[in-house]
Amino acid sequence: MSLTASLAKSIIGEPEVVEDDRVTQPLVEDGRPVEQQPAWLALKEAATALQQLQAQDGSVPDPADHPAARTLAATIAAAIRTLAPLFPHDETYLAASIVDIEQWADGGFGVPDFLASLVAFQPQQHRVDGLAHLVVFPMYTQNGSRSRFVEAVLCEVIWPEFVAELEHTYTNGLFVSLRLIDFTPGYDTNSAVLFPETVAMREVPTFTWGAIFQDREAARFRRVVAAASDITKLEVPAGTARMLADQRLTEEVFVMWDLIHDRSHMRGDLPFDPFMIKQRMPFFLYSLEELRCDLTAFRACVALGDGEGEIADRARLVQQAVIFDRIFRFAITGSRVRNYDGLGGQLLFAWLHQHGVLHWTDTQLAFDWNEVPAAVIALSDAIDRLYWESIDRPKVAHWLAAYDLVRSVVTPHPASQWARGLPDDVLAGAPKGYTDAVLDDEFPLSMFFEALEKKMRDVIAGTEGITGRDA
Repeated sequence: MSLTASLAKSIIGEPEVVEDDRVTQPLVEDGRPVEQQPAWLALKEAATALQQLQAQDGSVPDPADHPAARTLAATIAAAIRTLAPLFPHDETYLAASIVDIEQWADGGFGVPDFLASLVAFQPQQHRVDGLAHLVVFPMYTQNGSRSRFVEAVLCEVIWPEFVAELEHTYTNGLFVSLRLIDFTPGYDTNSAVLFPETVAMREVPTFTWGAIFQDREAARFRRVVAAASDITKLEVPAGTARMLADQRLTEEVFVMWDLIHDRSHMRGDLPFDPFMIKQRMPFFLYSLEELRCDLTAFRACVALGDGEGEIADRARLVQQAVIFDRIFRFAITGSRVRNYDGLGGQLLFAWLHQHGVLHWTDTQLAFDWNEVPAAVIALSDAIDRLYWESIDRPKVAHWLAAYDLVRSVVTPHPASQWARGLPDDVLAGAPKGYTDAVLDDEFPLSMFFEALEKKMRDVIAGTEGITGRDA
């Protein structure tokens, strides 16, 4: 099947993996890579300039700015036309993106609507290692800008053979793994995802893919874990030492981890749909759901790691990556305002410490590695049990039970209403009263993490905008 036919099929049928021998990075006649081409540089410059004229919703509200905006939009469209032959697998999408840009300009730069080009973009149909994409959308970037500015990204697929083999068992046809090549300011941030729901559009279609920039995840992991292990005097296991020395290896580990994590959100004994439905709920519920999926990946990799070959090797490394990324990066990254990933890291650390497999003694961190898998799986079992029991509970009763699980491991803030017991008027009222009673920092950092955060603050700040090329 041709790539064009495959793309047509992807819009109406099931995902498939397309394999070919395309070069890993497109080149033009002068031999320079695409990120050095004048058309890309012009596109990047024009998109960045256009952002200065856009409001948060993506519109260009001041008519006085429209002449300049038209010039910039025309530059972007012309650059896409020039670059499009380098991306034949994205021919339909790039043609649609030009139409969307020109219609936005012709319509007076109101709130942009790039639904047509978003529907045409189907990267999950082309999971070929090294295959490049040019992506241009008005969108916000998670952990980056909350404004729907026009952003442009050059990226390439990470899809080694062992992942293609693994995906036959851990099927996840929506998952796309990417490496950043170059980008506009929305991705010169901590954002490591490309999600269709962030794009400005008039209606929400059925989403068929989600992408993660594993090179950024791997680069952050390597820099943070190297510094944290030095500060805590941790003797990292041999597998982690390999990851700290090898960016490409670490990228592959994160692809495997995220492939299994991503599919876990909709699998298992779930109260209903605990994470994906857009609803306001206490942030510790998100902590447990994200941690549940990570621990599901950990559990799977314990089984996969009992053998030989690339899958077994990477599975053993995933286990170490989950632990060190969670306790060294997640726990102390970001603000303390409803930081659900931070709480997940705190919870994993405290659980391992309280189960006697993690030790902070004489200002040195150590693990009993032979005992770690059983302890991690026990935490996974506890969260799974909570979910299984909550199938029969009202929503707020599930919230209270989840809180009890978290506070049995991590100490709440002394001023917490939840820890003291919510008053009857809140318990008898609407769910909003429950969420309003949760403190922004309901579970503050322990003394260990307070001290570690101060020593690691500059290191973590220095990972903003990092890519695999920086590692």
